[in-house]
Amino acid sequence: MDQYSYIANADVDYISDLYDKYQQDPSSVDTSWQNFFKGYDFSVIYGEKGATNGVASNGTSNGQAKPADAGLIAKEGSVLSLIKAYRSRGHLLAKTNPLGYDRNVEARLTLEDYKLSEKDLDTVFEAGHFLLGRSATLREIMAALEKIYAGNIGFEYMYVRNMEEKEWLRNQIEKAALVFDPTKEEKERILKKLNEAVTFEQFLHTKFLGQKRFSLEGGEATISSLDTIINTSADMGVKEVMIGMAHRGRLNVLVNIMHKSYDEIISGFVGQVPELEDNLPNDINFGGDVKYHLGYSSTHVTPKGTEVSLKLAPNPSHLETVNPVVEGFVRSRADGIFEGDYDKVMPILIHGDAAVAGQGIVYEVTQMAKLPAYKTGGTIHFVINNQIGFTTDAAEGRSAIYCTDIAKIIDAPVFHVNGDDPEAVMFVSKMAVEYRQEFNQDVFINMLCYRRWGHNESDEPAFTQPTMYSQIKLHKNVLELYNEQLVSRGKVDAKLAKGMEAEFKQFLQDRLDGVKQAEAPVFHPLKLDEDWKALRYGSAEDFEQSPDTSVSRENLDKIFKALTTLPEGFKPLKQIDKLISDRKKLLEENGQVNWATAELMAYGSLLMEGKTVRMTGQDVQRGTFSHRHAVLHDAENNKTYTQIDHIEEGQEQMQIFNSLLSEYGVLGFEFGYSMANAHALVIWEAQFGDFANGAQIIIDQFVSSCESKWGLQNGLVMLLPHGYEGQGPEHSNARPERFLQLCGDYNMVVANVTTPANIFHLMRRQLTWDFRKPLVIMSPKSMLRHPLNVSPLEDLTKGGFREVIGDSYVNPKEVKKVLLCTGKVYYDLLDKQQKDQRKDVAIVRVEQLHPLPLKQIQQELGKYAKAKVYWVQEEPKNMGYWSFILREFGCGVGMEVISRKTSASPATGFLKTHSEEQAALIQEAFA
Repeated sequence: MDQYSYIANADVDYISDLYDKYQQDPSSVDTSWQNFFKGYDFSVIYGEKGATNGVASNGTSNGQAKPADAGLIAKEGSVLSLIKAYRSRGHLLAKTNPLGYDRNVEARLTLEDYKLSEKDLDTVFEAGHFLLGRSATLREIMAALEKIYAGNIGFEYMYVRNMEEKEWLRNQIEKAALVFDPTKEEKERILKKLNEAVTFEQFLHTKFLGQKRFSLEGGEATISSLDTIINTSADMGVKEVMIGMAHRGRLNVLVNIMHKSYDEIISGFVGQVPELEDNLPNDINFGGDVKYHLGYSSTHVTPKGTEVSLKLAPNPSHLETVNPVVEGFVRSRADGIFEGDYDKVMPILIHGDAAVAGQGIVYEVTQMAKLPAYKTGGTIHFVINNQIGFTTDAAEGRSAIYCTDIAKIIDAPVFHVNGDDPEAVMFVSKMAVEYRQEFNQDVFINMLCYRRWGHNESDEPAFTQPTMYSQIKLHKNVLELYNEQLVSRGKVDAKLAKGMEAEFKQFLQDRLDGVKQAEAPVFHPLKLDEDWKALRYGSAEDFEQSPDTSVSRENLDKIFKALTTLPEGFKPLKQIDKLISDRKKLLEENGQVNWATAELMAYGSLLMEGKTVRMTGQDVQRGTFSHRHAVLHDAENNKTYTQIDHIEEGQEQMQIFNSLLSEYGVLGFEFGYSMANAHALVIWEAQFGDFANGAQIIIDQFVSSCESKWGLQNGLVMLLPHGYEGQGPEHSNARPERFLQLCGDYNMVVANVTTPANIFHLMRRQLTWDFRKPLVIMSPKSMLRHPLNVSPLEDLTKGGFREVIGDSYVNPKEVKKVLLCTGKVYYDLLDKQQKDQRKDVAIVRVEQLHPLPLKQIQQELGKYAKAKVYWVQEEPKNMGYWSFILREFGCGVGMEVISRKTSASPATGFLKTHSEEQAALIQEAFA
């Protein structure tokens, strides 16, 4: 910590009181204050010419202590306060806007604001130590403050509450900023990247006029910044960088940062449709995506020769949606490859100014940054601040002064920088990486620039911002400005820049000519690592019969022992003692396991196989319905114990975290986590199933469509508690119809399971398959404790998941009615069937809804050739599964539905009404 840190935060009255104490006894004050007062006394005693004026060098005259000069102390205090104020509010004066617009915020940083005047400019102040490391005139101090805090960079960091971080930032800012001067090689590197960025955009604009590309023009320094960030981080030990960004500037990043070939980019403009790889199955529609949504992977070599892996995540048009996906991916890599060393893997999120201020997902992800379940060792946030959101001005787009004010909730520093000053951009880019690597905390770079064209290249921005665009039209691009600057300073020969531009333009023209004559390029889905390469894509045949997912009795016994054992001295609540006792009793006396035990056994068996199991959600450790109790708490000291982590030596440990109160951010994070690890069972459990609608964008844009759009497989599991028990509209229905409507091309699995054995096999099937599909489960609530919802342990030791379960109670020849159903309603139907001994009504359970096991269903229905078939569901007719069943079976099959009547709301809010509806539904089924 800086030796003058105490002084820099002091006020004048406090300084005066301390000085009085110092005069009486120097040792009574801190050493940093002693040093300050020694310098102050020296200047008072000796003056500018070193005369003592009859005063002894120890600050006394005739043996008496020299009284404090209140005026001098006040002046010193005023200078200290001015320095501190520049640190806090200097960014309000900084010249960060290339268009020169004023922030309309009063900085209050004049000399008069601190009871100083121009008469004091040549006075030497000891306060200079706190900025320049020496006594200095006020003129020198002001010049330094203006250069550091009111130049082309605005620093916001004084709100950081960690003193070590704040002092590190202050030292870097105040010492490095004054002397920063890139080397000749660094200047040429900046020039090279700017040339690539500017020339690429100009080439596309002239050759493909009017085509959408979401140009980076006006913000081309993004490319030189990313180049600096990646090179600096790699040279500091980062092995992998994952980038998330929207469409603005994406094509430029793909070619000039990610090293995607220009041929591939240009082919998208000339209208070529990529051919598919040979290993993609014909029965799955790989529809692809627009060129400015695609991801990419590559290897980059820094100027110093360091290799780093680069990944750009694919993303939809929904701004900022990719953020949690990137964070989850990075956390997964840190956990699975880099042994928790966040210095080895780094996320970069590139935002737009309107989106970072306006999209709620930004808040969710920022709030996750320091939580144990979601931390990634710090994210570098880069804002391409073109000062407009589509056609909305900043004044209409946010209440905050800055679009980056979200950073303050986690004490992340913000570096505002002028996008027309690429050297300033380089400075903050380097410092951002150094800060991230030093403290593993988030940091924001807010690069103010402009958007040369409209939101896309066919828009006319002057319709809504005529004055801004009349100014932009005359504004030179950053390459021209930087080249002029370098030439004027004699740093780079003018011919160098012109030669670079001509050479690069010819290179791009050659690429265009080649593409026009060449065959269409092959579509390569984003390859994440060797584990994913070893997997194949699933096909229709894979869903005709589930694979064997059984586990040996020996291993199940080991898992069960762990689930019924507590460490010595651990004192659980009495309810937990009973839970463990009941768990033992059910197996030892009946040879059965309940839902919670079977679920935990599935996880335990995977941990024994060396697989990763991760589960998050708002109540997952206990379970919303107090069934799971995966993490136990000592009643006396609150220490935790996870039984499933103690099956045997060398097993994997379960990662199970209660999440923050978020669906959108958390589901996106877990999708990213699963995307990074082919052999991880990653589970998100909603508190209630309908809460998943808060994450609908992730479901629509990633979970259901990632394979079709981007060729990406993902094995994410969603547990959505579902079932009608009279809990009202918001706690009854997980909206299965929405998921089924998203189903097509075997893109994901939707299930509603009724036995512990089936949930065991279903979970294990996720990692047994040699391909991956998302799994959405309408999971139980009251059914968790239904006395009939148990399975023999032997069902876990043989076979696999049963997509369809027939009726063993009836005699097929006597059956007149077949009730097809799924989920919890089965037990209501079963109760009626058994009580009334209705052997003329068969109940067939469809445990997997998509891909619908039509062959197995038809096989079961074939047993009842003369029976009438009904689909029975608790949900209203316009919800649930009926529309999907009709679509899959075909409207001409003669099947009818028994359900609640069509409704705008999923369920009634009145328990009595619910009970009457449920009874009527069951009665109708057996009528």
